[in-house]
Amino acid sequence: MRIRNTTKTVRFPFNFHSDPNVDMHIQENFLLFFDDVLGAVREPLVVLDGELRVVKANSAFYRFFAVEPNQTEGVVIYNLGNHQWDIPKLRELLETILPKNSEFNDFEVEHTFADIGFKIMHLNARRIDSEEDETQLILLAIEDVTEREYSKRNLDEIVKQRTAELHISRKNAEESRQIAEAALEEIKKLKDQLEAERAYLLEEIKLEFNYDNIIGQSNEIKYVFYKIEQIAATDTTVLIQGETGTGKELVARAIHDLSERRDRTMVKMNCAALPANLIESELFGHERGAFTGANTRRIGRFELANGTTLFLDEIGELPLELQPKLLQVIENGRFERLGSSQTQSVDVRIIAATNRNLEKEVEKGRFREDLWYRLNIFPITMPPLRDRLDDIPLLVKYFVRKISKRLGKDIETIPSNVMTSLQNYSWPGNIRELENVLERAVINSSGPKLNMFDELKHVSPYEPDKLQTLAAVERDYITRVLEKTQWKVSGKNSAAEILGIERSTLRARMRKLNIRKV
Repeated sequence: MRIRNTTKTVRFPFNFHSDPNVDMHIQENFLLFFDDVLGAVREPLVVLDGELRVVKANSAFYRFFAVEPNQTEGVVIYNLGNHQWDIPKLRELLETILPKNSEFNDFEVEHTFADIGFKIMHLNARRIDSEEDETQLILLAIEDVTEREYSKRNLDEIVKQRTAELHISRKNAEESRQIAEAALEEIKKLKDQLEAERAYLLEEIKLEFNYDNIIGQSNEIKYVFYKIEQIAATDTTVLIQGETGTGKELVARAIHDLSERRDRTMVKMNCAALPANLIESELFGHERGAFTGANTRRIGRFELANGTTLFLDEIGELPLELQPKLLQVIENGRFERLGSSQTQSVDVRIIAATNRNLEKEVEKGRFREDLWYRLNIFPITMPPLRDRLDDIPLLVKYFVRKISKRLGKDIETIPSNVMTSLQNYSWPGNIRELENVLERAVINSSGPKLNMFDELKHVSPYEPDKLQTLAAVERDYITRVLEKTQWKVSGKNSAAEILGIERSTLRARMRKLNIRKV
């Protein structure tokens, strides 16, 4: 007898017949072999005859299915336990294995038993043939894989669940990433917008409140700002020219504050504020006993300004006899204190300012030509207020707010007729005069509106008996021609035709002189 499979043949030392008259000795040998060898196997095993009746089962089979030998042996397997074993897949398996020359077969079966409940079994059926006769036996091996399959299925379910969760997480993460990217893009746009707005506001602030409260946005003052930025980073000597009250000192401070010397305070000297005999001592210092009253040694402005900027205001008032010594220190940075023969060396940047025409002063012999050339390396001219009409509203608002705060008043409104009157005035005293006029106006105002009626009696928009600059005369004439032609710039009977100039030239002069139709 042998067990046939695809790989080997197992031979048994006996024959076994399903016939009841079979030799009892052979049967006993088989059963003994079954009990001794297969009985020790922990998996349930059962031997079926050719009619699928139970011949023998091992002890594991009886324990697992909770049956006794007398309940099983000789019973068709489908009828075991009152047909509990009537399993369609088992029928399929056994009917497949019965024909000769068929291969062994195995697969899993799920079934619910009345006594032991739901089980998942791995079935393996093999046909056992006798070489001497037609006897057929089937060895059915049963493996309980319930727990393993449950675990596997649970694991599969967990994996499936985790996979679904992961998919959802990835989807959420992708959505979050897209939201984050969109948010970042929005933030970037907002940042760029804020940067642009910041740059714009800085430019606006720069135009309106530029460089130490130099207030304005007219083309004339913008040109001054441009010149300041050009020269600030160098150590070049600067000469600031302009009428009294135009803000020359503010330009000097702006240049210093933008320079590499800004960490040190700018030193100031007004050449018109001291008597001639004290200016030299103030500039260069003196030793004790250098002159009557010199009881101690004094440090001059040049020594004090060593490493920083010295602002010489009203340089045109400097006595002629002191100008050579100033020229020497500007050229080589050396000088001597009064009453001392020891030479001092300093590193000073000079910024000078004057309301005089120094070139004419040179012609008249009141100012040294060589000093004039030394100072006039980089001139900056502060325009008079009458040439900066666009800046008057900004200046008025600034000064009214500043003065009102100092005087404890709250001026909220500046009437348009007041602003028009202020813009029509020639302002011979320039910004200083404007500030004084506005301070009186704030004092005279009892409510939230600026009151100017007292001052307006003394303010005349035109003063024919006073000389005007060429630009002012040109502006006045072009304006009158435009008004006469009802602001017709080009064509027949236009302002350009009356003035005898090209249309583009007229428009350029209008922009330059700030001529606008009111």
